Amino acid sequence: MADLLLIPLAYLLGSISSAIIVCRILGLPDPRTRGSGNPGATNVLRLGGKKAAALTLLGDMLKGFVPVLAANLLDLSPLILAGTGLAAFLGHLYPLFFGFRGGKGVATALGVQFGLGWEIGGSVALIWLFVAKVLNISSLAALISMALAPLIVWLLRPAPELVAMQLIVTLLLFWRHRSNIRNLLRGTEGRISEEQGPE
Repeated sequence: MADLLLIPLAYLLGSISSAIIVCRILGLPDPRTRGSGNPGATNVLRLGGKKAAALTLLGDMLKGFVPVLAANLLDLSPLILAGTGLAAFLGHLYPLFFGFRGGKGVATALGVQFGLGWEIGGSVALIWLFVAKVLNISSLAALISMALAPLIVWLLRPAPELVAMQLIVTLLLFWRHRSNIRNLLRGTEGRISEEQGPE
């Protein structure tokens, strides 16, 4: 029973919006009402600069990393581990404390992957960095790295529950990036030199 409590706790942790809290502390506008309207690191960068964006990015990653690492250290079953990671991710996308208006989930998903194992998170992060460097488009780097994430999980930690969890995370992340995908198809998506960083 105690194991199962980790799942709702992960959702509640994920529901803490780093972007909104950082903006409030630093006296910046609510990221849900300015810029892209997305409470993520890229929009915070537009509103408050690199320091605010870095704090947001770190907070969003920790929301995914901490509960999954805890489940890992407790040696819980792959099913509980998968449920914990998915709950943290859903908390970020649909936060209980902020009217269920969350971010797009890249940083929190990466935190979950690092919680599963440094080699998993590191592989996804390296793909993001490589694509971002070559193509100079943050959203495309996120989409490509997360599209490959289920394969990486399958290769490095092939529990069916964990692979299924990552597939769900990837599909939800693509859904949240649907406006970015439309812009990519039109050739109007912003570049990292203009925006910088994952949302």
